[in-house]
Amino acid sequence: MRLDPADTHLALEYAFLCFEARDDASARKAEARRIFLRVRDTTSDAELRATAAQAFRNIDEPLQTGIARWQQVLATSTPTFSAHFELAQLCEQRDELALAAANYLAAFRLLPERKSVLLDLARVETARSNPEGAVSALLAASRGGEPRAAELAREQLPQRYPYVYEFRKALELDPKNAVLRRELAYLLLSMSSKNEGLREEAEQEFQRALTAAPEDYLAAVQLGLLYLEDHREADAMPLLNNVLAHADPATANRARMALHMPLLLEERSKTDNIVDPRLLAERSFNAGFLKDALRFYTQAREENPVDSSVALKLGWTNNMLHDDDTALRWFNIARHSADPKVADEASKAWHNLRPSRQRVRTTVWVYPLFSTRWSDLFGYGQVKTEFRIGKLPLRPYASVRYVGDVRRLTSEVLRQSLSESAFIFAGGVVTQPWHGGLAWFEAGGAVSYIRNEHWRDIRGGISFSRSRGASLGGDATGPFAETTFDGVFVSRFSNDEINGSQTKVGYTTAVGPLRVQPFWAANFFFDLNRQYWATFVETGPGLRFHPPGAPKPVSVTVAAMHGVYLINEGNPRRPNFNDVRIGVWYAFTK
Repeated sequence: MRLDPADTHLALEYAFLCFEARDDASARKAEARRIFLRVRDTTSDAELRATAAQAFRNIDEPLQTGIARWQQVLATSTPTFSAHFELAQLCEQRDELALAAANYLAAFRLLPERKSVLLDLARVETARSNPEGAVSALLAASRGGEPRAAELAREQLPQRYPYVYEFRKALELDPKNAVLRRELAYLLLSMSSKNEGLREEAEQEFQRALTAAPEDYLAAVQLGLLYLEDHREADAMPLLNNVLAHADPATANRARMALHMPLLLEERSKTDNIVDPRLLAERSFNAGFLKDALRFYTQAREENPVDSSVALKLGWTNNMLHDDDTALRWFNIARHSADPKVADEASKAWHNLRPSRQRVRTTVWVYPLFSTRWSDLFGYGQVKTEFRIGKLPLRPYASVRYVGDVRRLTSEVLRQSLSESAFIFAGGVVTQPWHGGLAWFEAGGAVSYIRNEHWRDIRGGISFSRSRGASLGGDATGPFAETTFDGVFVSRFSNDEINGSQTKVGYTTAVGPLRVQPFWAANFFFDLNRQYWATFVETGPGLRFHPPGAPKPVSVTVAAMHGVYLINEGNPRRPNFNDVRIGVWYAFTK
C-alpha cells in the first residue's frame, strides 16, 4: 500500500486485515477506520466507495455509541480502571487521541501496577506527535513492574541513555516508581562530579525514593553514605542500622564497609543463581545471544547501579551489536570505576571508540621516507577534519595534503609523479569503515611552493586493511600478518588510477625497551595507464620498531626490497631494481 497508495483495492484488503488483527488491536482498528474513510472520500469507483462507506459506518457508529456510554458511566458512578481503559481504547480507535491519552493516564493512576497501560499511552502520544510524552511513558514502563511490559518498553526507547528531564517527566507519570527514582538519583550523583549542585538534587531524590518505598535499602544505604561524607552521622546511622538489620547480605555489606565492620558471607542457593540476571547475562554473552545478554545486563545494572563491571559488559555488548553511541556511554561510566582493572579496560575501549563517534574529528599524519632507488628523501602528510552528520554513511571532510622531496626535481615528469612539491587543498567525502574497507573522493586545487603554479586536483579511491596477531603498539608478543590494498585515481597524472597491495608477515617481540617487528614483505603495484614506474612487484626483508620514549603512534620501518618492473616500455633503467627504504610514520587524531 505504501508503494502504490492509489491502489484502492489493495488499501481495502489491508484495512480489513487491520480490523481483524489481534496485535495492537486498538491502533490497528484506528488505521482500518482511517483507510476506509480515505477510500470513501477519494475513490471514483462507485462499488469500492460503497464498500468503504459501509465498512466505515460499521466501525465508526459502534465506537461513537461506546464512547458515549462509557463517558456516561464515568459521569454517574465512581471511576474505575476498567471504565477508563475501555473508554481510552474506543477513543484511540476513533482517532480521538487527546481523550484516549487522558483516559489511559487515568486508568494507570488507578492501577499503577499495570505498567502495560503505559505502552498504550506511549503509542497514543506517538500518534498525536508528542514524542516527549511517548518517551516518558516508555521510560516509566521500562523500570520496575511487569517484566514483559518492561522488555517491550526498552525495545521502543531511543538508542541512547535517557536525559534527566525525561526521568523527571516519567516520574510525573509514575511517582511511586522506586526503581526509576533511584536510577535518576544515581544519574544525578554521577553528574555531580562536574556540577556540585546536582549532588543535593541526588540526595533529595534518594530521600523521595525512601519516602515512596521505605524498604528500598539500596537507596537507604546510598543516602546514608552521602550523609557520612557530609559528617552527618546523626542522620546516617538510623538509615545504615536499618539496612544492617533488614537488607540482603550484599546490600548490608555496603553499609558494613562504610562503617569498617566485618563483611558477611553471601549465601546463595542454586535457585538464586539460576535467576541471577548477571549470571544469565554471562551465559547469553558467552553463547553469542547478544540481545538476551543486553537485556539481562540491563536488569543487573538496574538492580545494582554501582557495579561498574556490569557497565563495562554493557559497553562491550552494545559495541558488538553495533550500537557504538550507547557503548561509548557505558565505557565512559566504567572507566571511572574504583576497580583499576575495570577502569583500565574501559578507558582503553573508550579511547579507541571515541574518535569514530565524534561529530568533528581531525586526523594528522606525516610520513618522511628515504629511498636509495630514487636517491631522495620524500615527505608526505595530511591534515583532515571530518564531520559526522547523524547516522549518514558518508562523512564530509576538509583536507590539506603535502607532497614534496629534498631534491625538488620537478622538471622531470617521473619526479612529479613521486613528488609534486605542492600543498593540495580539497574538500571531499569518505564512507564509514566497513569490514576494514572504505571509499573516498575529493576535489580541490594544488599550489606549488617552488614554482608559481596551481592546478585543479581531483582524486579518490578505495582502501582496505586487515591485520592479525600481535601489533607493534600492543603488549603481547607473537606472529603477525597484515595486508593493505589501495586504489587511487589522480587527475594530475593524466587521469591515472594507481593500485597497490602490500603484505607483511613477521613476528612481534621486545628487545630490552624496544618493541620490534622483523618481517618479510611482498608488494604488487599497477596502474591503468601502464606506466613502467607504477607497474612492478617487489619483495624483501624488513624491520619495524617503536623508538623508546617516542609517542605511541610513532614507528620506524627499514626495508631492503628487490623488485622487477612488469612493463619496460619507456624505462630508462634496468628491468629490475634494489631499494633500501627508511620511513618514519606518525599520526594522531583529535
